[in-house]
Amino acid sequence: MIRRLFFALGLIGLAASVAQADGAITRIITKQDAARLQNYEITRKTALTDARENGDKQDIDIINTVITERLARFAGFDMTGDWQCRTIKLGGDPAAVVYGWFKCRVTDDGAGWFLNKTSGSQRTQGRFYDDSDHRLIYLGTQFVAGEQPKRYKTDAKADQVGYAFRTAKGFRIEFPEPAFESKLDILELRR
Repeated sequence: MIRRLFFALGLIGLAASVAQADGAITRIITKQDAARLQNYEITRKTALTDARENGDKQDIDIINTVITERLARFAGFDMTGDWQCRTIKLGGDPAAVVYGWFKCRVTDDGAGWFLNKTSGSQRTQGRFYDDSDHRLIYLGTQFVAGEQPKRYKTDAKADQVGYAFRTAKGFRIEFPEPAFESKLDILELRR
């Protein structure tokens, strides 16, 4: 009897960890966001080309520094805590914009890491999902300060999807084809 109980508890624990790691996102992500990720490489290349050809040199220097930072594995990394964060917009009109620093916080509610941008007029909140050793998937929603954030999948224009990459100084999320203003948004986070 006790042996069966431990076996059942083990299966429940295994199912929960596997669902978070790979299966959960396929049940959650919208078709539109899955397509954004599928086109990520092309979107990123187009946005970078546009920014480099038409953006301000000072902004391009910052963008080049951010996107060429050496990537690290997420294994053993504790993302929780308070972060400085800034948004970088590439492609569109204007072709490149680097905003100032704001505040973000990452918590772990037992289901995984959850990001909340806590200052600035444009906000985001959402959850990270495993994709590989060097990349996570972020699903969230954007909203304006003072508004109640919508739940993911309730408003396609508010939904956000991106790939998160760990760097030596923190991490960044790259959002392909955001709903407004640009072809690629980057949210850079540093301690």
